[in-house]
Amino acid sequence: MSGGGQEPDDASAPGAPPARRRGRPARAAAGTGPGARERILTAARAEFAERGYDKTSVRGIAKAAGVDAALVHHYFGTKEQVFAAAIELTFAPALTMPDALAGGGADVGERMARFMFGVWENPVSRPALLAIMRSALTNEKAAAVLRGLVERRMLQRVAGELDVPEPEFRAQLAAGHLIGIAMLRYVIKMDPVASADLEEIIAMVAPALQRYLTQP
Repeated sequence: MSGGGQEPDDASAPGAPPARRRGRPARAAAGTGPGARERILTAARAEFAERGYDKTSVRGIAKAAGVDAALVHHYFGTKEQVFAAAIELTFAPALTMPDALAGGGADVGERMARFMFGVWENPVSRPALLAIMRSALTNEKAAAVLRGLVERRMLQRVAGELDVPEPEFRAQLAAGHLIGIAMLRYVIKMDPVASADLEEIIAMVAPALQRYLTQP
């Protein structure tokens, strides 16, 4: 005897697929579709830039990208590897510096200074660069990732362009000079370096870089 009441909505006929439960929607379609890797990488860059390395998690990146955390591990592995992929994308403009120095010449020091400060002065790339520097200063894993990227993708190539003794050492000295000034100007914001005219800084720094890169 039915009592004239309606059957519940989830009492479907035998063999019918189960009704979808309410709650968090499944992410499979969004996570496995085209562009999932790019969405994860974009989300990772934003998360690391906003929170730094220590406070960023794979779960947080996945949530920001609209995918499951397992998919982040599938594409990138560990949090450290996600960070490496994210900063490589962020550092992409700076990684072309060896091309700008090709051929050496009497102005190679100025070209190096102008190139690197140009990357830092770019309002699009600066926030992410600041986040990377801060992460490297506070976390050894982040520092190791950054160190490996700069050495492998930038300084070794710069050294290959130099016709001087100890080219790797020279390239590191030049990079250290620029990184120190970048820290004062963009991270610590210490005057007068922070407020100095960029052309004045380049004019002062270029001869030192030229000496590192060219003089025997």
